[in-house]
Amino acid sequence: MHTTPWKIIKSQLTVPGGVVVCQHHKAAAAGAAMLEAGGNAVDAAVAAALTLSVVEPWLSGIGGGGFMVVQDGPSGMERALDFGICASNRLNPADYPLEDAADDGDWFHWPKVKEGRNIHGYASIGVPGAVAGLAEALEKLGTLPWEQVIEPAIEEARAGLELDWMAALALAMDADMLLRYPESAALWLPEGRVSRVAAGARPARLPLTAHVATLERLQKAGPQDFYTGELAHALADDLRKGGSPLDAEDLAAYRPQWKEPLRGSYRGWDVALMPGNSAGPSLLRALGSLERRLRPSGNRPGAEEALLYSRVCREEYEYRLVHMGHSAVPGSSPEPSCTSNLCVVDRRGTVVALTNTLLSRFGSKVTSPSLGMLLNNGMMWFDPLPGHPNSMAPGVRPLSNMCPLTVSRADGERYALGAAGGRTIFPTLVQILSYVFDFGMSLEEAFLEPRLDASTETIRISSRADAAVPARVAEAFPVEVVDDTIYPTRFSLPSAVRHDPSTGLNTGMAHHNSPWAAAVAEDVS
Repeated sequence: MHTTPWKIIKSQLTVPGGVVVCQHHKAAAAGAAMLEAGGNAVDAAVAAALTLSVVEPWLSGIGGGGFMVVQDGPSGMERALDFGICASNRLNPADYPLEDAADDGDWFHWPKVKEGRNIHGYASIGVPGAVAGLAEALEKLGTLPWEQVIEPAIEEARAGLELDWMAALALAMDADMLLRYPESAALWLPEGRVSRVAAGARPARLPLTAHVATLERLQKAGPQDFYTGELAHALADDLRKGGSPLDAEDLAAYRPQWKEPLRGSYRGWDVALMPGNSAGPSLLRALGSLERRLRPSGNRPGAEEALLYSRVCREEYEYRLVHMGHSAVPGSSPEPSCTSNLCVVDRRGTVVALTNTLLSRFGSKVTSPSLGMLLNNGMMWFDPLPGHPNSMAPGVRPLSNMCPLTVSRADGERYALGAAGGRTIFPTLVQILSYVFDFGMSLEEAFLEPRLDASTETIRISSRADAAVPARVAEAFPVEVVDDTIYPTRFSLPSAVRHDPSTGLNTGMAHHNSPWAAAVAEDVS
């Protein structure tokens, strides 16, 4: 029997101006508009991230947190900003008792907590860092005012959430959980189910009235209002009524953290990553192992390379989940979802990789009644067992899988890249980096090359891979051959940009399999 293959392909975008790449074309366009207004890569990244909170609210937003890595074009200086979610200072780990079940069935397979209190609901919420982090990045490294950079998000919110088939799919996947929380049910499922997708020219939209008011307040009063002002008091009141330990003092005490990037090298290229409780240390160790063991043959990876990718990632995950966390044991690494990643390169060659998340899709499934925004489920990232490196504790930040990074060399050529997809992120980045720097692939070729995921004991391999690949990997690991589908998502969603100093051209590449993801260039005509 013969069938016609269905291939989904996107092309990389190469232009003389700046490029913004992210998981929704409207957010990428918002970032490109900042470049056209004279802004730099950081201005564009902040505008895109704020707009993502409106057009793709179930993956990231101002109720979440993230990481950013920047490399300045003229100077080559690298900066890393941690605006991750943290636990309340009033957190009591005893409020998360364990059940007898083997695991929680979510990304991390921690022991199951009674009633899923660390997965959904008010007890799962951590202090959101997104507003503070984006504002800090803009103040220190941007050039445009906050009032201007937040405007595209406000415009999108005023129009309402466009209910196309992708939005309807996201809502349908979590409808049963959203219906448990009245404010979420009223906003996202106003008919008690997913609203019908319009078939005509005019799309159906869900009004975002409270979210509009929140963004307008942020524009007028400034980002600190989210932590100490009118918005902070409203949010704290919502959290108190819902039974969250997080309060106004937690919000007021939150600070994003500038950190010295974690640095290493691969094949003669300098790599700068997020340090600490990110996937940066894991990725760097995996690259070091790969560089010692991989001897590329040919112009594309084959079965032997796939087996080595599997070994390297599995070895690193075994180390990661035992040793890493906010209180990692002595001698461990220097200081693991549903997520949004974006990358930007501007005309000066500055590159940004920014990853922001609510953790699970729709985060805690709780929408703040006053602010009209979804809130994260940051407690999911902690190991609920006491006495471990990543155990729950008051006021600490959990182990995260986000891994934005830059890659550069002395002549000024540089890349920024990252990915969304929880534990699947760093295995994807290992392979893309190897495809580019071991096999000489372009970003487009690297993104379209079949991948595997080695974040769990069973190695998932794309059905587009040569038949020899799963056969060889199966000699050492359990293997599952899967289609690279939109849902369920089998592999992470990468984004990347490149600056070529020899030509002055910039390149952006978006995840090929997402109908929303796009690379958008500024208009330099």
